[in-house]
Amino acid sequence: MNEHLQSIISQYKNDRESVYNTWFINNEERLKAFRSIRRGVLQVIDDIKCNRFGNDFKGTSLEFVLSCITEQKQVFEGASHPFYWKPKLRIPDIYENQANKTAFGQFLENCIHAKNEQQVVKEIEKLDALKIKGLGPAVASILYFLHPTWIPPFNTAIINGFNYLFKDKKKLGSWSEYLKIREVIMDMNRKHCNELSLDTGALAGLLFEIGTQKLLLGKDEYLSETERSRLEKLIEKRHKDKRTEMADEHLHNEMQYHLLKIGHALGYDVIAASNDRSKSWDGSKFSFISLADFPQLSLEKEVLNTVKLIDVLWFQKGTSKVIAAFEVEKSTSIYSGILRLTDLSCSLNNKEEVLYLVVPDQREKDVLMQLSRPSIRQGNMEMKYICFSDLRQHCDALCKFGDDHAIMQKIARVAV
Repeated sequence: MNEHLQSIISQYKNDRESVYNTWFINNEERLKAFRSIRRGVLQVIDDIKCNRFGNDFKGTSLEFVLSCITEQKQVFEGASHPFYWKPKLRIPDIYENQANKTAFGQFLENCIHAKNEQQVVKEIEKLDALKIKGLGPAVASILYFLHPTWIPPFNTAIINGFNYLFKDKKKLGSWSEYLKIREVIMDMNRKHCNELSLDTGALAGLLFEIGTQKLLLGKDEYLSETERSRLEKLIEKRHKDKRTEMADEHLHNEMQYHLLKIGHALGYDVIAASNDRSKSWDGSKFSFISLADFPQLSLEKEVLNTVKLIDVLWFQKGTSKVIAAFEVEKSTSIYSGILRLTDLSCSLNNKEEVLYLVVPDQREKDVLMQLSRPSIRQGNMEMKYICFSDLRQHCDALCKFGDDHAIMQKIARVAV
């Protein structure tokens, strides 16, 4: 088994379109998701404590958490389905039942503050003992983003891959089965962490690839015509997803470059997100017009790390005074971008900075909905948005005719 598994891991890592290469490594969106999801879970806990958590999945802070998770579509596309409120079945029973809702909030709070994996396992066992209808190991996908080295994610494809690899018959909906699977995964992860990672997501991604038959164990000459056709469709879908991802990244880079170019032309110091400074668009490198180092801001370490991931910042020349901040959103959660801008605004003292979301034209309705959230409206921050088409069309004119950041008001829009 060990030699066979080594071969499978090599195949998994060498495939440039595998989950390992498209999701697990070199993916800053994945790292952003960890911060957004942790913040979202804290909001769920607070909403339950303060009786703000609704009686339906839609519109709750839990929906935001699951939206951030499902955006990791390479592995988690259907992660939110188990949490949809099914009125006829009264599941999952954490919306109408106050005792269950409180227990779920306490479970999340205890897990997020856990100091070791044994504490998390104990909390899982306590939750399982309550037998809350419909609240099964789908929750593990939330826990993974809180403690990725302790709790492997869990879904149908992962368990199918597990059963196929280990010739087992484990079931999906049982916490006790999940904990048994976890023990095997953790043991295997410890043995192969040098080839994969201490983060269980790498191994879970391998099981996902096996479970969806994107990674074959051995030769495919024994596949039936039906199985071969299904495999070809999966491979084509993977190619299509990769092309879409590359097109999205190219578009994101374009918008970032326009914003850097405009800010630089207006006489500001500009800088791209810490993970984007080596990028370029149309042959123009970000580093040629960006600051070499991030200005010194007196912020807590966690907040500073979040602020450094804001897509583009403009600073008053030679100072650390933020003039404008821009979050470019493509297919990712608009609300997570709002949170990063909110962190910045709440942490600065000057309150003179202007906050912008930069979004595809077709997502304008999403922006209006998110900016209409009571928590955003009550924050006394003015957050505006700019559509991709306007930024692209007017970039050169803004550079040529603008005197200061106020020129951006010509293309910015406000939610009313």
